[in-house]
Amino acid sequence: MDTNPTTRNIVRRSVTFALVAALAFGAGLFMGSNGSTAAVITHIPLIGDGLDATPDTSVNLTDFWKAWNALKENYVTTHASSTLPSNKDMVYGAIKGLASSYGDPYTVFFPPEEAKTFAENISGSFAGVGMEIDIKDSVLTVIAPLKGTPAETAGIKAGDQIVAIDKKPTDGVSIEEAVSEIRGPAGSVVTLSIVRNGKLMEVKVTRAVIQIPEIEEGIDAKSGVYHIALYEFTSNSSQQFNKAFARFKNSNSRKLVIDLRGNPGGYLSAAVNIASHFLPKGATVVTEDFDGKQQNEVHTSVGYNDVPKNTKVVVLIDGGSASASEILAGALQDSKTATLIGTKSFGKGSVQQLIPLDGGSLKVTVARWITPAGHWIMGNGITPDITVLFTQKDTDAKLDPQMARAVEFLTTGN
Repeated sequence: MDTNPTTRNIVRRSVTFALVAALAFGAGLFMGSNGSTAAVITHIPLIGDGLDATPDTSVNLTDFWKAWNALKENYVTTHASSTLPSNKDMVYGAIKGLASSYGDPYTVFFPPEEAKTFAENISGSFAGVGMEIDIKDSVLTVIAPLKGTPAETAGIKAGDQIVAIDKKPTDGVSIEEAVSEIRGPAGSVVTLSIVRNGKLMEVKVTRAVIQIPEIEEGIDAKSGVYHIALYEFTSNSSQQFNKAFARFKNSNSRKLVIDLRGNPGGYLSAAVNIASHFLPKGATVVTEDFDGKQQNEVHTSVGYNDVPKNTKVVVLIDGGSASASEILAGALQDSKTATLIGTKSFGKGSVQQLIPLDGGSLKVTVARWITPAGHWIMGNGITPDITVLFTQKDTDAKLDPQMARAVEFLTTGN
């Protein structure tokens, strides 16, 4: 297919997109709505002023104070360079323990120095390798390498498990800690020890300031299938998609493939706006479920509903499709607007907020994304209507069986 990509210099990204690109996409730093229809998944709303600090008298803290006093009275340093933690450091450690007790990799506490680094990562300029990462089944895992980035060039694949970064094991590391290790000066090299299909290998990746296409489009002259590929959901994605969709409508094609493979997500508003081309006004795109702690928020279609008559739509997804990609794919699948082809998506469907605490920050999961038909995205992902694998042999042979199946479906109806 002919393509006409537009690119932009990626220098700002929520921490986990650390241009490793550590996920504000899929890595839990995709934040949810703050009540505005223009809210973005990558925004992290702050809460904290007026938080209840009343002690819970039903909790017996005797063992906590016994442990506190035992440490203060008995601990002996074992190295000349060791220093004892201050009382504040001990409190921070206790808060970290509270957060980790929930067993949620997205609910974490940052002491002041880590909170400062976190904030710098959100707004800073830095180099990375161009991949999204997350914690999956307690293992640091690649969601997807971004198109045309050092990670893709080095051969990193979706689903690779990162067991060490520059020889340092990743057991128990947070997303933020992993991002800090992977990012670094442009031109420097990071060595990733990865497990793929049970085999351990080392991959050296040269860091760079990342440039990736936001969108690519084209029409296959033989089949007449129009193809729009979205590589992330940025603040510009809606406008870019609108232009591409207008060109599709002006073409003679009524067969459309929306390719969300390897798309880690991004702005919720972009997913809602794109879905609005296909759904009537007021139709549910996704529900933000707060589990009864506050009223659920339903994000609905604006109602452009401007798909040409008799248009057939296929959405391609894979294990690298996360967050906003899953929201869009789920909405189009549940409404029977599109047929999903590929493999199960990643399963990033939770929302986090930041609570400032004495210079530090507590990041807390506060909601989960639910599709219009009531399916939980978190941990489950979106299952395609037609499963088609994409193997290493296909990659080596430069074949795309998923796209081929989409073209077959759109041209034959089967």
